[in-house]
Amino acid sequence: MQWLYVTEMITVKMDNVFLGEVDKVVKNEGYQNRTEFIRNALREKVEEIKLKKAMMELVHLKGSVKKKTTEKDYEKIRAKAFEEISKNT
Repeated sequence: MQWLYVTEMITVKMDNVFLGEVDKVVKNEGYQNRTEFIRNALREKVEEIKLKKAMMELVHLKGSVKKKTTEKDYEKIRAKAFEEISKNT
């Protein structure tokens, strides 16, 4: 199944001082333009939120397990969660 991605334009308002900071980052970090930078920043934020949610679910699961979970087991669970998140993005 092939996905069709449609882009939609949005408007973002920001003060001149902050926009100047954005422009400096765009220039110094090699982004093509503001849009590329903002799109990338939003993607990173969405992934950060997904990761925090997954980590909270792991913490909840770790707390609800009757048997003692070792750090090694916890790391395996965490790696599996990251793998699942990567599949879904």
